[in-house]
Amino acid sequence: MSTSALSKAKGFKKSKTGTYLSIGTTAFGAVSVMKQVKKARSENDLLKLVDAAVSAAAIVTGLAILYRELKRLGDDDVLLG
Repeated sequence: MSTSALSKAKGFKKSKTGTYLSIGTTAFGAVSVMKQVKKARSENDLLKLVDAAVSAAAIVTGLAILYRELKRLGDDDVLLG
C-alpha cells in the first residue's frame, strides 16, 4: 500500500463516515454474541455464558468509545444531542 493510500485510510478511520461504519460493524458483532448466549444457555454452559457476557461488555465499551469519537468530531446529528 502506498503512503498516500495509507494516509487516506487513516483519514477515513478518523472521519464521521468511518466512525459510523465502525459503529455498524461493532453493533453487528452483537448478533454473534446473542447467538453465543443462546447456545450457552441451551447447553447450560456457564463458562460459555461468561465468555458471551465479556464479549458483550467489550461491544458496549467499543460503542461508547466510538460514540465519544463522534462527539469529538463535532457531529451535528440530532440523535447525538
